[in-house]
Amino acid sequence: MSYLRLGRTILAAALAVPLALGATADKAQAETTLRVIPHADLKNLDPIWTTAYITRNHGYMIYDTLFAMDENFEVQPQMVDSWTQSDDGMVWEFTLRDGLTFHDGAAVTSADVIASLERWGARDGMGQQLMASAAGMEAVDDSTFRLTLSEPFGLVLESLGKISSNVPFIMPARVAATDPFEQITDFTGSGPFVFQEDEWVPGNTVIYTKFEDYVPREEPASAAAGGKVAKVDRVVWQYFPDNTTAMNALMAGEVDFFEQPAPDLAPIMEANPDITVEVNDPLGNIGFARFNHLLPPFDNADIRRAAIMAMGQEDYLASAIGDPDFWKTCYSVFPCGTPLENDAGSDVMATGDVDAAKAALDAAGYDGTEVVIMQPTDIPVLSAFSLVSADKLRNAGFNVKLEAMDWATLTSRRASREPVEEGGWNIFHTWWIGADVIDPMAIAFSGNPDAGWFGWAEDAELEEARAAFARATTLDEKTELATKAQERLWAIGASGQLGQFFVPVAYRSNVEGLIKSPVQFFWNISVE
Repeated sequence: MSYLRLGRTILAAALAVPLALGATADKAQAETTLRVIPHADLKNLDPIWTTAYITRNHGYMIYDTLFAMDENFEVQPQMVDSWTQSDDGMVWEFTLRDGLTFHDGAAVTSADVIASLERWGARDGMGQQLMASAAGMEAVDDSTFRLTLSEPFGLVLESLGKISSNVPFIMPARVAATDPFEQITDFTGSGPFVFQEDEWVPGNTVIYTKFEDYVPREEPASAAAGGKVAKVDRVVWQYFPDNTTAMNALMAGEVDFFEQPAPDLAPIMEANPDITVEVNDPLGNIGFARFNHLLPPFDNADIRRAAIMAMGQEDYLASAIGDPDFWKTCYSVFPCGTPLENDAGSDVMATGDVDAAKAALDAAGYDGTEVVIMQPTDIPVLSAFSLVSADKLRNAGFNVKLEAMDWATLTSRRASREPVEEGGWNIFHTWWIGADVIDPMAIAFSGNPDAGWFGWAEDAELEEARAAFARATTLDEKTELATKAQERLWAIGASGQLGQFFVPVAYRSNVEGLIKSPVQFFWNISVE
């Protein structure tokens, strides 16, 4: 049923209500709804368990954070009212602002914060580094908690205020007590919207309602920071697995906002005077081909590097993105145009030489082991990436099998460390927003197979460089250590870098208040 038909049905029902209930009908009719096409189906609901961006976006709807990154990539307080730091930088105290309550009416306390940070710190790259440098956390009282470090750590606020996966969302302590490697089942948050679990239809619809007791900050909204003012009563995510169908729904006015339309649809939508198409993220996205380091054939670094040699970025970007105005090659593992950009070690990928890749593969002793590439057919960019990799790796001599699935299934399956025949995998493609991979602290760059990102790379030298980066205090030190980390990432063939690209958003003229940010937020937005 379209939203237009649904609206007529609701209106007809309201008109049938007895006069005594007229005030209730008027209120229902006055409710405002923002109708959104999300970039993927929401299947996994725990933003600490997974780095999937659709789950991160869900997290921002219902949870809040201690600090947040503004449009200038500077960290600002969010749930925190004030904080102090000892002269030696080893002891930090944070006091929560007044009026913070969970959706069940309970006050947010220091105990909730500490439990949430401990769980986040077990999964997130920056969180792991912070917790490794922490002697402990303790509640001073219900609204103040203390973080004591055992060694200097130069990124305390940057860690607590990171804008993307994994975000240190604050949950009730009872929820945060869940094993970080298992998904939560209680979705009580304290953010500006409430998740309506009983109305959630996986593969179709997610509904959020305004949290009436949320107290936003007084500052204007700025990226993830500032006042999170819910200006609509309901936000409905309506998932469309097909981009053309999604575009038609936007064109027909059945939805208001399309989060990630395929770039090749942009000219069609731009021709409609009621639709705006624009890039909302100044840093763009970094494409990744991620290897499973645990399973043959990619348990061999030489074979991973041989695969990378075949991955010419131009072919991926031209196929997946198309219009060169929306992409550029970038052979730094840190986004081009950011302070830590460098070319150390990148010669392994800079040519996309299939012949060189074939020779390297033969030298590495590849035995024909089948390579299973998970292909998310409902994400056009990633589906195209998968097809290009299949073609390039076959030409280089790999025995490749594509397995089609939706993104939600992929994000569940990629957590498996089992053999391929038992539900495992060899390669998947994804992207990280530039803000997520701006320095070596990103979980994508972990060299710790026990606590790192899917694919489970292992390299002690990489981990030493990342740990030293967290303690560094000058830009020169950080630059040197970032370069070292990049050298190790290329040396071990951690991932294939597929270039830098920009995906636009599209929305109708009735939408106002869009926030410019690497992450799509739905507070501050109103609809007419």
